[in-house]
Amino acid sequence: MKLNYKALFYILSLAFVIVLASCDDDDEIFSPKPRGYFRINFPEKHYRLYDSICPYKFEIPVYSNIKQDKHMGADPCWLNLEFPKYKATLHLSYKVVANNIGTYLEDSHQFANKHQVKATGLDEIAVLRDSAKVYGLVFDIGGNTASAIQFYLTDSTHHFLRGALYFNSVPNIDSLRIVVDFIKKDILHLINTTSWKTEVATKN
Repeated sequence: MKLNYKALFYILSLAFVIVLASCDDDDEIFSPKPRGYFRINFPEKHYRLYDSICPYKFEIPVYSNIKQDKHMGADPCWLNLEFPKYKATLHLSYKVVANNIGTYLEDSHQFANKHQVKATGLDEIAVLRDSAKVYGLVFDIGGNTASAIQFYLTDSTHHFLRGALYFNSVPNIDSLRIVVDFIKKDILHLINTTSWKTEVATKN
């Protein structure tokens, strides 16, 4: 049987045209979807006063729990402010200042700077509350770091309070950023409502 190349060419050309015609411009082009994350519904922000035998007090969110730090070496006024729904904890440590404020300041900067290895940036926010004698610095650390927010507060003569936010999960800024931003507002509220109880501090 003699192969008619001319006929075969027309048949293949017709088939190619039919295939092209069947491709509509509106056909969906599939591509890998970006990784999705669960939608998070945040509660309304309401606060309550936390006041104990410790020489400081502040307001904390009603959806948080505060517990004494039970780790070995923790002082009585070291606290953990827990956010159970988000598996996050703000670790608070308190020290009485006795002509050693420089050491506490240096330690706080070192604790924040050690996270810069994996950080994409570090913003510092000054705290100046003259009326309450509360001064300090907030470290807002960007990137996949173990601690996204740290701070210290002091009156420079008697009190020194340090805080560091940690999550009980592998750092992933893509999924945690929205939660960090939510809790950051609570941390700033705690800072803005902190006051010292000097009558207690003078007994220590």
